[in-house]
Amino acid sequence: MPSPITICRTSLSAYPDVYTPEAVATLEALAPLDGRRDELMRSRIDRRRRRAAGREELSFLPETAVIEGTAITVADARAGRFEGAVIPQDLWRQWIQGTGPATKPRASTASGLRNVAYALLSGADGWMFDGEDALGQVDTMSLDNQRNLKLAFAGDPQFHDVAEHVAGEMNNWAVDFHGREIIADWREQLHTTTRIFRARGLHLDDRHVAHEDGRGYSASMADAALYITNNTETLRSQGRSVVLYLPKIQTAAEAAHWATILDSIEDHLRLERGTVLVYVLVEQIEACYQLMEIRAALGIHFVGFNTGRWDYINSVSDALAWDPDFLNPNIDAITMTYGYMRTYEDRVRRAVNTPDANGNYALWQGGMEPNIPVGTDAAVAAAMQRAVAGGRREQSEGASGKWVAHWKMVHVMRPVWQKVGADNQLGRPFPPLTYTAQDASALRALEEAPRTVRGVRDLISVGLQYGNAFGRGFQAAALKPADFFGDDSVLYLMEDAATGEIRLSVLWEWLHKAGTFTEDDPDSGVKAGDALTDEMFAQLLEQEHTKLLRADSNDVHDDSKTTTLPIARAIVEAYVLEPVKAPWYIDLLNLNLNVTDLSVAEERIRRFLDEFGRDGTRITRNLDFDIQH
Repeated sequence: MPSPITICRTSLSAYPDVYTPEAVATLEALAPLDGRRDELMRSRIDRRRRRAAGREELSFLPETAVIEGTAITVADARAGRFEGAVIPQDLWRQWIQGTGPATKPRASTASGLRNVAYALLSGADGWMFDGEDALGQVDTMSLDNQRNLKLAFAGDPQFHDVAEHVAGEMNNWAVDFHGREIIADWREQLHTTTRIFRARGLHLDDRHVAHEDGRGYSASMADAALYITNNTETLRSQGRSVVLYLPKIQTAAEAAHWATILDSIEDHLRLERGTVLVYVLVEQIEACYQLMEIRAALGIHFVGFNTGRWDYINSVSDALAWDPDFLNPNIDAITMTYGYMRTYEDRVRRAVNTPDANGNYALWQGGMEPNIPVGTDAAVAAAMQRAVAGGRREQSEGASGKWVAHWKMVHVMRPVWQKVGADNQLGRPFPPLTYTAQDASALRALEEAPRTVRGVRDLISVGLQYGNAFGRGFQAAALKPADFFGDDSVLYLMEDAATGEIRLSVLWEWLHKAGTFTEDDPDSGVKAGDALTDEMFAQLLEQEHTKLLRADSNDVHDDSKTTTLPIARAIVEAYVLEPVKAPWYIDLLNLNLNVTDLSVAEERIRRFLDEFGRDGTRITRNLDFDIQH
């Protein structure tokens, strides 16, 4: 019987340890589920277009409705009348979870394994090895990521050689920064951190696997199939849970599809139902209208929610792109205590502390701390003080732990929870969730805050830099606006794909809704009350791009200035000026991976925007797959 999938020949031959016969069989077994994924992604676009056409606000589901893909009613989900997961011992205390990929762009195995060593030696309670927003997709990075995790988890001698060297480097840094070593016994330390993997979202296609008819194959299924098939036996033999983070879920119907994928993998591998456990990142505003429904749809797989910042802001901006009265301020003003963000966080903590039918609660993992302790002493001290204050606030609000974007932040943030001492905050009492019109409106609530030319410059500069980094394989990168290059009093922040998404969304929002500035800007002559125009955007884009061309190679690699940076600029310009807002910056970035010819990129950008504007079609398959195959 012919296979229902095609795997790029060069990838298949170069990664026999990743594309094992068992893993390929899992990919094949899941292939029929992709039709449902296509339906769900089409539904996303249809909802988006319907809201825009009818000026339709987001709302809660009817209580009498049945969650698509399940037999559970909305009323039962909200009341906790479903079976959820029991939190396993290795997730019971997750004060600090680090995040980052298990490889580097175009790196040797030994070099990529350093990322895993930093993670497992960091002292974090858990580490989310990223297959999504922080993992570059150039060449075969996604497969290097899978290979390195398999080697490290199995304790391969090559990984232990790397870990021993990395431990020494980490201790040398810690002595300078903390005044003490942070790793007593590197071999013992390797065993303490819970292993977690983030698969890519349902909206993305894999670059190395396709359906036999040429259609893109779900990146979610590819990631989950390879990770679970290749690592479950090792993890379980070590007494560890198999845990995933699921990103970009918008509805309970999508969560139900994820449950079907996980159930199918478990059945195919003859694993007990509920072997695979998941956190859900609440990164989409629609999901916040369906939190209990998402919990119920995932059932015994679900262990907790995570509250991120960038992706969520982007989703709010995108979902309300139709509303001329919805205008975000400068994004640095949109903290977790701002208007709609405060409501979002409050609903998540109430949702996890609603018991299921067996009296089980779920975990709430707080958002990302993006700071990196590199800069002047005064700047680092101030940044660390702000980071700790943010962690204390989340802990006091009910979070059982927090994310950090760099291993150097683990021992900065860990004492916040260590001082309190409680393993988690499961079952902490909060008022029950309610579903009124006022609740729905609060999820869109704005507050007065600045909207400035400085804010536009920062959006453009970091948006350009992120697109450039993405094209080079650095899907997670330390960035800051070009005006602060060389100024060590302004720290770099660790940014991932969500960085680009929100910056382009807000730029589009301000431009197409004639967003007015709240302050004068003497440098540009802009007055408070002036609106962002096409001409002003073009001028600022040219200025910020020029700064990047003149930047030192440490900030903008010289060999990118005539290759990936012009493509990043073309994408930013086209996305922001296009009358019909594209839903994802990453679609255009993915479409141009491994492309260095600007004319090729411009043709692909135009093709994507034209097709999406015409009927909502997103081009997501790897256009170079045929060449590779």
